[in-house]
Amino acid sequence: MAPPSQHCFDTVNGATNNGVVPVVMVDTPQQKLPCPTLLGADEFRRQGHQVIDFIADYYGRMGDYPVHPSVTPGFLRNQLPGAAPSRPEPDAFGSALRDVRDLILPGITHWQSPRHFAHFPASSSTVGALGEALTAGINVIPFTWTASPAATELEMVVIDWLGKALHLPDSLLFAGGGGGALLGTSCEAILCALVAARDRKLAEIGGKRIVDLVVYCSDQTHFAFRKAARIAGIQRDQCREIRTCHANMFALSPTELRDAMQADVDAGLVPLFLCATVGTTQTTAVDPIGELCAVAAPHGVWVHVDAAYAGSALVCPEFRDVIDGVESVDSFSMNAHKWLLANNDCCAMWVKKPCALIAALGTEQEYILRDSEASDVVDYKDWTMTLTRRFRALKLWLVLRCYGVDGLRHHVRSHVRMAEAFENMVKADGRFEVVTDRRFALVCFRLRPREEFGGEKTANELNRGLLAEVNAVSSGPYMSSANVGGMYVLRCAVGSTLTEERHVEDAWTVVRDRASAILQRMEIIYSVVSRSVRNLG
Repeated sequence: MAPPSQHCFDTVNGATNNGVVPVVMVDTPQQKLPCPTLLGADEFRRQGHQVIDFIADYYGRMGDYPVHPSVTPGFLRNQLPGAAPSRPEPDAFGSALRDVRDLILPGITHWQSPRHFAHFPASSSTVGALGEALTAGINVIPFTWTASPAATELEMVVIDWLGKALHLPDSLLFAGGGGGALLGTSCEAILCALVAARDRKLAEIGGKRIVDLVVYCSDQTHFAFRKAARIAGIQRDQCREIRTCHANMFALSPTELRDAMQADVDAGLVPLFLCATVGTTQTTAVDPIGELCAVAAPHGVWVHVDAAYAGSALVCPEFRDVIDGVESVDSFSMNAHKWLLANNDCCAMWVKKPCALIAALGTEQEYILRDSEASDVVDYKDWTMTLTRRFRALKLWLVLRCYGVDGLRHHVRSHVRMAEAFENMVKADGRFEVVTDRRFALVCFRLRPREEFGGEKTANELNRGLLAEVNAVSSGPYMSSANVGGMYVLRCAVGSTLTEERHVEDAWTVVRDRASAILQRMEIIYSVVSRSVRNLG
């Protein structure tokens, strides 16, 4: 593995160091340890340059790293001391950067690798990363308007900017009476919406009936929803996972949902919450939002749309149809850090009625920093689970300003085109099949079952072996799997900022060649077995 070039470590080795010689601290009874400079501008500038050089070299050499490390548990723990140092070593920062290069980088999965196709992207960009640095450097805590007025108001502006870019209805925006907040992940957004729905419903039927509340999702919904339901106090056996099928491309059926809700009502239970998904994790299935809302409405069910991955694609008008009916939902969330270049972490959540969030999550205690008395002030501590929160709006604002909506569209469309190219290569090879309709930039595919090798009975093992061999190639690609409708499929998710057409073509070459080797071995085995059977006959 090629490390970053050495020039980014020259300054930390004390060779030049802008003329500053590192202080060597000697612990003697007669000498006090010097007080370190914790936020000195000069030191920040010097060390900051080292970090920027390090990261720039890392991205410049990204293609030289294996996507996924070949390490065993304990590999890093065994190389690091068991306790933190009592005092810094000479040139501690430079030494730490060398450990990052020599010990840590060899043991991470390189999510920004252009050959990383296993997961939905954790997108990165120059502006996103520098926005993170700017946010960390300023380091404000906008939990109330008073605590950081500009931070709060920028978040309000940015959440409306993004909502308009995604073609969300005005009813979810501040401009239309709704509003939103920036959180860490969609897991937080789902939990916040569920707690708001729970408290709203219990205010109607009485708090003791929490044991009667039922929530709904499909068997393709992210497990974060079931986890949120447990945290919110929903009985484990009252989280209804409605089965989906291949014939419907694993989308949630409105008919099945209607039957499930009616059965619960007939049993004296109370339907509470539906988590619909636009772009499921396994196959990017799209639930029919409008039809599901029509089913949920008579029961007063809160409808939340989890568009963690595919929500980013809504910047492109051609994907607007996947949220038909979104005007009827109560809340909507997506991760700008997945595909919109905002770097981790940056989840956007919108709600139609912010008062429901505030009623469930608001705090009434007095704080040292008193809230403004103005009626139109937003105190974000009352919109989310946490009080201490990050100034994420600054990063997202920079991304939107510096790349523009058109730039984000180009970014998304380029990945969709590359995924389409990979899909076409799969379809052109008769040994393979694309298992589900490709909507965004994920291709789910597998080697076709072959009757002479056992048909469907052995198809899953065949494809499990293919994925293992593909991921064993040290130069990549790195892919993942899903098991849907009883089928084991390979997942190729195009989304790294650095991915180019050549990386996709190389990925297909590896898949094709590994498949050829596996099938050739199986044909030999089948031939030997068949000959033995004939001889026995």
